[in-house]
Amino acid sequence: MVVLRPRNRLPSSFSRALQWISIHLPPLNFITLHYAYFLGVCLFSSVVFWGSSTPPRSISYVDSLFLVVSAMTEAGLNTVNLSQMNTFQQFILFLLILLGSAIWVSIAVVHVRRKAFERRFKSIVEEERERRRNRSMTRPRLSLQGSRSRSRPDVDGAVIRGRVITSEKDQSEEDDGHLSCSNDQLQPDGNIPLITRRFPKPESSGEDLETDSSTAQAGRPLSIDTATTRRIIFTSSTPPTRERQHGRILSMQGVGARQNVENHPISSPRPVYLDELPKIDEGTSEGLPPPRHGILSGGFIGRNSQFSNLSLAEREKIGGVEYRAVTYLAVIVPLYFILWQLLGCIGLGAYVASKRASTTEINAENPWWVGAFNGVSAFNNSGMSLLDANMVAFQTSDYILITMGLMILAGNTCYPVFLRLLIWTLFHLLPDNEKFLEPRTTLRFLLDHPRRCYTNLFPSKHTWWLLATLVVLNGTDWIAFEVLNIGNSTVTSLPSGSRALDGLFQALAVRSGGFYVVSIAGLRIGLLSLYVIMMYISAYPVLITMRNSNVYEERSLGIYADDPQAKQEVGNKQGVLGRLKRTLTSQREPTESSGYFVRQQLRGQLAHDLWWIVLAILFIVITETSQFERDPGVYSVFNIIFEVVSGYGCVGISVGLPNVAYSFCGGWHALSKLILCAVMLRGRHRGLPVAIDRAVLLPGEHLAAAEEEDAQIRLDRTMTLNRGNV
Repeated sequence: MVVLRPRNRLPSSFSRALQWISIHLPPLNFITLHYAYFLGVCLFSSVVFWGSSTPPRSISYVDSLFLVVSAMTEAGLNTVNLSQMNTFQQFILFLLILLGSAIWVSIAVVHVRRKAFERRFKSIVEEERERRRNRSMTRPRLSLQGSRSRSRPDVDGAVIRGRVITSEKDQSEEDDGHLSCSNDQLQPDGNIPLITRRFPKPESSGEDLETDSSTAQAGRPLSIDTATTRRIIFTSSTPPTRERQHGRILSMQGVGARQNVENHPISSPRPVYLDELPKIDEGTSEGLPPPRHGILSGGFIGRNSQFSNLSLAEREKIGGVEYRAVTYLAVIVPLYFILWQLLGCIGLGAYVASKRASTTEINAENPWWVGAFNGVSAFNNSGMSLLDANMVAFQTSDYILITMGLMILAGNTCYPVFLRLLIWTLFHLLPDNEKFLEPRTTLRFLLDHPRRCYTNLFPSKHTWWLLATLVVLNGTDWIAFEVLNIGNSTVTSLPSGSRALDGLFQALAVRSGGFYVVSIAGLRIGLLSLYVIMMYISAYPVLITMRNSNVYEERSLGIYADDPQAKQEVGNKQGVLGRLKRTLTSQREPTESSGYFVRQQLRGQLAHDLWWIVLAILFIVITETSQFERDPGVYSVFNIIFEVVSGYGCVGISVGLPNVAYSFCGGWHALSKLILCAVMLRGRHRGLPVAIDRAVLLPGEHLAAAEEEDAQIRLDRTMTLNRGNV
């Protein structure tokens, strides 16, 4: 007789520990992977950097860690002069500046999504082959329970998380007997019951998806053929549980995103389209409308390019166009990233070698290497320079200032503007004929619905708003530099012909570039206070535009994702008088206004930023108390605030220290440097999209379900408001 021994089970305490760890681990998403990537690269490279010092250990490990974190996060602060490092260490920083670039990370995301699209298409083909193979062996049956006859139902609709949403028209039709069997259940092959409801039919059709970008507006229909039925059904009334909710110091959902996993698109039940079900009566169904410009007409475009009320075939067609768009981006974005830096570095290196070689001899650096390093540092907005004097050494070189100023704009703040301009130019350069129909369709889709494909490509209206914001902010910095420094010898000593260009370059660099063309400590206190504000909000224009154009913005904010907490917060903030005024004047609720989303994003961003900066300043001031008592002027609280905000904003300008060229933080204690490392890492991640940004999510059926779900909830809310205003 064989005796089976039970398996050795883990001790209960150990299993509970593992369970506790698994519960409190952050979810695996884009932001989590981004943190892991930065932490892993920084820790590994810090050891290599420290071990390669000449003479050995001449640079402490804390300084080594600080320098690699500063390079990786593009903060640009340095506790040691870069001219004192060997060439290998300089190359490590050069490589880290490239690896930490936001464009480099976005290139990786684009290629991962392209591969995911290809895997999904492959799985669809395999599933279709398997389905045909099974159908050839046994013919599927469709059983209808209830009083309905064996024919395809004549209603369109969806069930949102097990809840049937009906409109007034639907209710009246049910009362009149037109939908007397609306609660009948469909059970294909005995599986999960399916419930349907009717969508309101559009009264008039609009333009095709690809004809003009002006048609891509919220609420506009997409050339819908009313004779074609489009039905969507959700198969599950309970979304799958992905993780338990716990408070964390580091939010892994994104700034402003609600920590409710049911808002995540993956929690949406998988939609079952009725055109997937076997047809019983072939005479009652009509074919899909013919494709125009490569995309099937039909459905609606909601806010931020949310497609809804589409059939399965139309969803697959849209998925094909998105795949081509992502494929185009996988070529355009790397070329943009490489050519800007390659041409810029060659131009800068040639100019320094031919015109300013004597400037680099002071620090014993190769002029070509100085030009290339400055070019990469400018494009990626790092602010590091191999010269101890930074850009003060080139304050009269117009070519270098103009070239690096353009690279600062092209690599960060104006990158979405330049990228859209490039795609728009390519679209208009292609001939409008049958040969180039597919490329033009793909480029048109990128221009009309960019946030479905890429994080840093925005619609036309958002791009113009971003450009206007950048002009206003940079113009303010430029004017302040010229006006507030009247009579200041630090600025008036500059040649009159170069002063205006120096002011413009400093205005471009102070918000993200990190270079300084004059001594920062020599500027007026009023201008330095303005710089603190500008560094604090340096990422806001691009960041708010990115969040506000997110396809799942309502879902990320918990507004339309059936979030009772968000509704309760809105109601509590309005008060009795506010609700009475809205009722008497028939005003829309705040969540329906266009500015509400921007205010929510700003509120979330401010809450995300402020407490980190305040705590960092407090701990650093406590740590540097002895330094303050020794020299209260140099180690003042304002200088510490300036340095912390510069590190958090990943800018890199510093008031410095007397008689040395490195940053002010170079004179801090090791603990203060480590705190600033954490601040720089946190600041680098404040500019990321939320975890449920469609441009960073892998393609899948849950994305389509989330769009249909949001559209139904939005429609239900609209009808509720309309009934309340009658």
